[in-house]
Amino acid sequence: MLLTVLFISTVYAAEPDYEISKSLKDSLTDSKAKSRDNAIAILSEDLSEQNILVLNKLKNGLVYYDSQKEIFLKESVESNCYIQPSTSQKVCNLKLRRSGISTLQKKKIESILLKSALFSSNDSDRAKAVKKLLEIESQNDLPSEETIDKLIRQESQKEIYKDLKIVEALIQSRSPELGVQKLISCIDILEEKGNAACIQAIDRLKLSTNSEVSQRATKAASSLSFSKSISDFFEKIFFGLSLGSVLVLAAVGLSITFGVMGVINMAHGELIMLGAYTVWIIQQIMPQSMGLALFISIPCAFIVSAFFGILIEHFVIRHLSGRPLETLLATFGISLILQQLVRTLFSPLNRAVATPEFLQGSVQITSNLSITCNRLSIIFFSLVVFAVIVLVMKKTRLGLEVRAVSQNRAIAKAMGIKAEKVDVLTFGLGSGIAGVAGVALSQITNVGPNLGQSYIIDSFMVVVFGGAGNLWGTLTGGLIMGIANKLLEPVSGAMLSKIIILIALILFIQKRPRGLFPQRGRAAED
Repeated sequence: MLLTVLFISTVYAAEPDYEISKSLKDSLTDSKAKSRDNAIAILSEDLSEQNILVLNKLKNGLVYYDSQKEIFLKESVESNCYIQPSTSQKVCNLKLRRSGISTLQKKKIESILLKSALFSSNDSDRAKAVKKLLEIESQNDLPSEETIDKLIRQESQKEIYKDLKIVEALIQSRSPELGVQKLISCIDILEEKGNAACIQAIDRLKLSTNSEVSQRATKAASSLSFSKSISDFFEKIFFGLSLGSVLVLAAVGLSITFGVMGVINMAHGELIMLGAYTVWIIQQIMPQSMGLALFISIPCAFIVSAFFGILIEHFVIRHLSGRPLETLLATFGISLILQQLVRTLFSPLNRAVATPEFLQGSVQITSNLSITCNRLSIIFFSLVVFAVIVLVMKKTRLGLEVRAVSQNRAIAKAMGIKAEKVDVLTFGLGSGIAGVAGVALSQITNVGPNLGQSYIIDSFMVVVFGGAGNLWGTLTGGLIMGIANKLLEPVSGAMLSKIIILIALILFIQKRPRGLFPQRGRAAED
């Protein structure tokens, strides 16, 4: 026997035994595309719970078979365990062959599953299926008018009924023989929804030979075009705010250390990266509790990055005091060391950090404007972190000493403040905030050794623009630069928009060398 079974678990009680017919086995284990079409046809004849399960697994490439043509369903892409439908047993680490399908067959299965969900007795499944119909841009892929009419007649839920009427209008808009009043009624329904599929249908009706229909469609298209422009603008503002929030988190620690110590820390981006890796590591430890892992990651990332920051300050930066060029080169070398350390310990490849369920999805504001929950949470998270930092700087003794040293180090030392101790704590605080920024970044991008490099230059620009050492300047500068980036990108492209912002910043600091909100104090005013 070629198969090596390393582990066989107890009976998988959640799934009942499922007898797969010989014809279905033959179709699933034959490599010919025609056989796979036959398997899909057999499964779609009876959309039982088990057949739907097999169709889902087949669509996701999770159907396998052995040399005896026994079918196995893989639990997930990452898993090494399989369920044998005929016995409901779970087996792991087998050497099996995959029953692959083409892209066309995958679309065919999706269509079958969608049709099945439309007739589901579960309201939630039915509502999701109808929502999917509204996202289909090619109206040729929609069900027949008879099917939608049948669904409308038996639907009792108000929202689902409303969505089905829009689907009906999408289908009827393809039939000019319906008559003028009916087509105008369709345009009214489609205009109210106003998503991409509706806009496409209205654009087609603009070409109608009937002048009344054409004029109504043109008016509706103009109205939708204006609404979409407004939605696009606010969407860019939202994305700009979320990018600006990340920049604020990344730059605020840099601003504090630069304001107090005058150190340009080129390793700041790698401290952000360490915070992001902390999230990934904790998620590997707690794979069943992604939400809890994310909350635990916040203090852990702060501690990890603060620890590395204190080490950098203690062993490198304090020995290069008053030598900014050497400090810059030394911290650049540290950034390379930290990148290589991560590559050696983990991998040069990016790691995907899972987004907890409560941060998934989006909030629909209008038919053309939706706000993703993860980016919205980053904005709130940044504001909360910023508020905590302001409180620390304004209401604690550490904050008072930091402000004193940043304004005039000599006088602060004369007043009995231990500037060296403040330097260590400030560098640790700034580095810890960088780690927290890494937690936020992990929710919108993959985690990799070069993660910090993507944000370090922008962070320095925020500090220069807002004014070194000024928290409110960092907040204002970060948000302005984030919004400016997102507004310029569609017009000029990502790279050119950065160049435009850099030129604008250079011109700005010619007029205000100390930024938007310059640091106040005797030394700063000299």
